[in-house]
Amino acid sequence: AKGEVVFNTGMVGYPEALSDPSYRGQILVLTFPLIGNYGVPDESVKDQNGLPKYFESSEIHISGLIVSSYSWEHSHWAAQKSLSKWLQENNIPAMY
Repeated sequence: AKGEVVFNTGMVGYPEALSDPSYRGQILVLTFPLIGNYGVPDESVKDQNGLPKYFESSEIHISGLIVSSYSWEHSHWAAQKSLSKWLQENNIPAMY
């Protein structure tokens, strides 16, 4: 991946951060230590206005992801897939 390296210090919301258009083409570093633990919710769920309910947009905008610690097992009632699977489906490289 290539792009400007930027940091997100938020404590929750990696699906929202990765789909935030303001991170377009950037390599995102998430500083919160637990990433991947609640998986990724269903991308097809929309709110009353037809917008993605659990995401900032309908696609991943980052060009790469760096985390300090990745949870390979996710557990959340709304999870449809793992973060790893979501990144692979969208050809987004990541490292931890």
